[in-house]
Amino acid sequence: MSVLTMRLAGPLQSWGSSARFTRRTTESAPTKSGVIGLLAAAAGIERGDDEALAALAGLRFGVRIDQPGSRVRDFQTAHHGVTGASMPLSERFYLADAVFVAAVAGETGLLTHLHTSLRAPAYPPFLGRRSCPPAQPVELGVRDGDSLHQALADEPWQASAWYRRRHRAEAAVTLTVLREADEQEGDADYQRDQPLSFSAEQRRHALRTVVSRTVTVPNPDAAPRQAVRPRHEPFDALEESV
Repeated sequence: MSVLTMRLAGPLQSWGSSARFTRRTTESAPTKSGVIGLLAAAAGIERGDDEALAALAGLRFGVRIDQPGSRVRDFQTAHHGVTGASMPLSERFYLADAVFVAAVAGETGLLTHLHTSLRAPAYPPFLGRRSCPPAQPVELGVRDGDSLHQALADEPWQASAWYRRRHRAEAAVTLTVLREADEQEGDADYQRDQPLSFSAEQRRHALRTVVSRTVTVPNPDAAPRQAVRPRHEPFDALEESV
């Protein structure tokens, strides 16, 4: 058993799980469907190949929020490709300047293959939507023998340098982890982003469990604390002489 970790960072990201029609929202963190889709594209798996997708969908998934970013809204117009008629105005929501560490756990051979595919992808990776390319290579590495939670706890903080400097007074930072629940964890929520098919004719997703936890990681840009200077009170000398 191994864990493949990935850094998901870019100017814009968008991870929809229930968006429909003209209002396309985004979750506050990457969805399992979106990350599995990224891996499937890198590995060259075609949209209609549900059998190949099933092997990837069986991986356990988790994500750490290293830099939450901010939510932005965009309006888009379109015209029908044949008739030229105007289409309804649509709203698209994105996360700007966000950074996440995503992880999938499973059989070592499969994860090693996916790691190799990320380094030379068959199709370009994107962060939820094709208009959202990553800012730098996605792959971080494969960790042998780690649990999903441990891998997300041990991965160094991946936030941008300017964001880390904002927290330079903190020697360590506490980050939120959203991952699939273990059997003994009874406080799980549910999210419909377990991919069953990416077929263009009928995309299908199922429910999966999600628990929210926290991990503490060192801040590499932490500044040493300044020594507290003694209070200077000139009248203290007069009180001593009286």
